[in-house]
Amino acid sequence: MLVRLCHSSRDRRKLGKCVLEGAHTILAYLDRLGVPELVVINEAAMDGFEMRVIVERAGERQVIVADARLFSELAQTATPTGVLAVIAIPQPGSALPGAFNLLLEDVQDPGNVGTMLRTAAAAGVTHAFLSGGCAFAWSPKVLRAGQGAHFFLEIVECADLPLVARGFSGKVVAAVPRADASLFDADLRGPMMFMVGNEGAGLSAALIACATARVAIPMPGGFESLNAASAAAVCLFEKLRQERIPQVP
Repeated sequence: MLVRLCHSSRDRRKLGKCVLEGAHTILAYLDRLGVPELVVINEAAMDGFEMRVIVERAGERQVIVADARLFSELAQTATPTGVLAVIAIPQPGSALPGAFNLLLEDVQDPGNVGTMLRTAAAAGVTHAFLSGGCAFAWSPKVLRAGQGAHFFLEIVECADLPLVARGFSGKVVAAVPRADASLFDADLRGPMMFMVGNEGAGLSAALIACATARVAIPMPGGFESLNAASAAAVCLFEKLRQERIPQVP
């Protein structure tokens, strides 16, 4: 079963489990959610400080020490990190929006999804809603890009984004390539949703229609496009910047 979980997306979805790789991500899980179902450590890495911490916190009963050959068969990357963990995919505590939300529509690149989740967690986002067309949030590539951010967010997959947006009482902001309002001129304070679309097509017309504001990132350099994950980072941290500035009475 372990080999299937490591290498089969179908089995991960079917069993509702995923595989974490790397000490940083596993320690983030231990900090936020508890003990993994199973930890597998390459025997060659057992003397490392982080590995000793993981064994101590997870408990020896949860740990298997594998030789280098077996571990290489389980590893999901060309340069294995030395430790894997099997967990049940966390379910969101609530499918209702929080005070600061990120909506992703059909973002298909796993690296982009993982990077956006990492940025969202860093910026203080509480909930991330992903459409059914997004890369699977708990796939190996998304998890590696997220670097433990998954465990700081409520992640709702296959969400009906228009329904979520229409039911939200705060500001619903669509990031679009062209808009009358600049991101830096918009008032982004207070409860909010940021909506980011597909790498090529952007947001759908149906979702843009749900927005209470449409904003564009100024690009005076003459280049008219940003990577979707970079655009999301600019938007999320502009809100954070605005909320740190004292309001003038």
